[in-house]
Amino acid sequence: MSDPMLEDMERPHQGRGRVLWSFMMSLDGFVAGPHHSMDWMSASGYRAEPGVIEGYIEGTGAIIAGRDGWDSPVGHSPWGGAWQGPIFVLTHHPEDAEPAENVTFLHRDPADVVHLALAAAGGKDIMVFSPNIGTQLLELGLIDEIDLHIAPVLLGDGIRLYSKPGGAPIRLSPLAGDTASTVRVRYRPMS
Repeated sequence: MSDPMLEDMERPHQGRGRVLWSFMMSLDGFVAGPHHSMDWMSASGYRAEPGVIEGYIEGTGAIIAGRDGWDSPVGHSPWGGAWQGPIFVLTHHPEDAEPAENVTFLHRDPADVVHLALAAAGGKDIMVFSPNIGTQLLELGLIDEIDLHIAPVLLGDGIRLYSKPGGAPIRLSPLAGDTASTVRVRYRPMS
């Protein structure tokens, strides 16, 4: 028996936004420090290219987040509070979450939450702000694009963007250019 919700999600993106997995990341693959700390970003003044954040704010219709990130000091205000809209927080314990305006705490399958978020987004993009949920959605084929901003820093510890010990590599295709091309990044250590 087929599942109409899953069939709908497998159709081409006609009239709906993309599901984007977007993060600023350290050169060694961490999107947050230990305990979801984000102070490495603000302390050094790392920022996206001009206009990128404004584009995210304008183009995002809903956000999917995880409970650990939501409970962190920066979890409650996407883009410094400049964005307002529906946020879906996946958690194993929605009953102990403190209610917040426009926030729905759910213990559901991530694919179901994508469907809910797309319906709430009104044709705009969905942003996935969780390494764990992003990994699950990637495995389900529900991530349309991975959008990374690589900061010139090595954290050495923290929350990785993608961690799948023993898993098979996932090949990615650049949005422009040769699919076998690498990206060259050159830095010099600062004293």
